[in-house]
This record gives sequence, structure tokens and C-alpha cells, in this order.
Amino acid sequence: MTHFPIRTPIEVRFRDLDPLGHVNNAVYLTYAELGRMHYFRAIGSDGGGGNFILARAEVDFLRPVHLGEHLEVGTRVTRVGNSSFNTLSEIWAQGQLAARVGAVVVWLEGNHSARIPDPLRQAIAGLETAPVEGL
Repeated sequence: MTHFPIRTPIEVRFRDLDPLGHVNNAVYLTYAELGRMHYFRAIGSDGGGGNFILARAEVDFLRPVHLGEHLEVGTRVTRVGNSSFNTLSEIWAQGQLAARVGAVVVWLEGNHSARIPDPLRQAIAGLETAPVEGL
């Protein structure tokens, strides 16, 4: 997790579980979303003047997660385009990689995609420790 500037602790709740006793697959997207929200705060974006929306998400499930496990979500940006960027989230449980979530996020102004503002681009560049495609 050395290249993840944002690390978000997660407590698995009973409501996160499916009938088999492990975290339901849809909940992993919620965990990744929480990490993205912390990332947005870190770059100073709270929606003022525009907003981000999720356009695509893809999850690789690597191992089940159970109630009582301590999770950490690492979040980083891997690519910045004109009006969108890609994030990578890794969900770790008890020191083991449990899932990897890739997402495409689009910047909106009003009801239309728009160029990501330069101050946000600069904030991303300043936060990241690994190279980001497009910056």
C-alpha cells in the first residue's frame, strides 16, 4: 500500500454480510466509494462548482472478508484525462489483499461533463506519490 496516499479504515458491519457469512459483493463498491470520498476531501473537492460521478467500476474479488476483520482501503488516482480520471482502490483485510476496485470518475458542471479544473489536477499531482498517467 505504499503508493496509496489515502488509507481509510473500515469496520465490517453485520449488515454487510450475505447469507454465507462473508461481505456481500456489492458492499465492496461501497467500501471503495468511501475511500474515494476521503480522496476527494484530500484534494479539496467537496462538489463546489462541479461534482464527480461514477461512470464505471470493476471489482476483482481475491478473498472473502468476514465479520470482525479489520479492513483498510487504499485509494489513488492512476490516470487523469480531460473530464475523467481513473481510481484504483485496494481493500486489505488482516494484511491480505481482499479486493481490487478500478473506477472511472467523471467531472460534471451542471448536467454535462467538463474539463477537470486545474486546481484539482494540481491537487492530485501533489497528493500522489507514484506517477499518474496524464499529469
